[in-house]
Amino acid sequence: MIAVTGAAGFIGSNIVHQLNRRGVTDILVVDVHPSDAGQANLSPLSYLRYLTKDDFAAWLGDPSNAAELDVLYHMGACSSTTETDAAYLDENNFGYTRDLCLKCLDAGVRFINASSAATYGDGEFGYVDDHAGIDQLKPLNLYAKSKQDFDMWAKAENLLERIVCLKYFNVYGPNEWHKGDMRSMVCKGFEQIRDHGGVNLFKSDRPAFADGGQQRDFVYVKDAVDMTLWFADHPLVNGIFNVGTGEANDWNRLITAIFRAMDRDPDITYVDMPDHLKGKYQYHTCAAMDKIHAAGYDRPVTVLEDAVADYVRNHLVSGTHLGS
Repeated sequence: MIAVTGAAGFIGSNIVHQLNRRGVTDILVVDVHPSDAGQANLSPLSYLRYLTKDDFAAWLGDPSNAAELDVLYHMGACSSTTETDAAYLDENNFGYTRDLCLKCLDAGVRFINASSAATYGDGEFGYVDDHAGIDQLKPLNLYAKSKQDFDMWAKAENLLERIVCLKYFNVYGPNEWHKGDMRSMVCKGFEQIRDHGGVNLFKSDRPAFADGGQQRDFVYVKDAVDMTLWFADHPLVNGIFNVGTGEANDWNRLITAIFRAMDRDPDITYVDMPDHLKGKYQYHTCAAMDKIHAAGYDRPVTVLEDAVADYVRNHLVSGTHLGS
């Protein structure tokens, strides 16, 4: 049996979908009570049972139940980078994750956890996923800090040789409609183009970067999930790993790819960055991928333009959820 927390969410529902494509349906899907949009992610998928996060924690605490479970993909968390309730994030993102981790280790369940590239902060210390370097990282928001807190706790407890923590970079793809302002720029950019004909991007206030030239490691969710499932297939590989492409692309290339997928010419307007983002905005991210490749993962990632075209034409245009 497999369990997926955050299963009504973005990466979680993509994991369930990919498991279904493998013929796996013996899945516990776990989430808070999903919104209509979250339920739309789940409804086309096949699974054994739905549990709320609290019910799942109690279920996992029963040794007879835990003995049935092989793998837990823990994708559930508050992922808002603008969340200001530190106590909530500490309980929901750190405390709950810690408790599930310990229960899985006690029961011999493979524990694969979603960390985040946001833990790298402004990139001052690079984007290398070695364990020694995580102590010096300086997250820029409370969400990132909650992810860093778990990584640091796991390191302090000498658990990183027994579990997997995946630092997802800028993931985009189908089933992210419910995320509101936390949706990827592919999703939001598509809607801006569809409704208004053009897209707004932030101006740069750093001479080294042109307007719209701020860079991200954009990774298609289908590639991110493929990497995630690989760790369940290779139970001897543990630790902190980046999930990205190893390539930094700027917003201009990403947005141009959306226009091309919609058969339109680019129309980009550059606007001032809001004050609340100044000093907290990443200008460059790029996942170091040497570690995961050295561990044995060797599948190529989808070229950005091809991934954007697939997302736009097969999901955004029609509003099609995975499995529909």
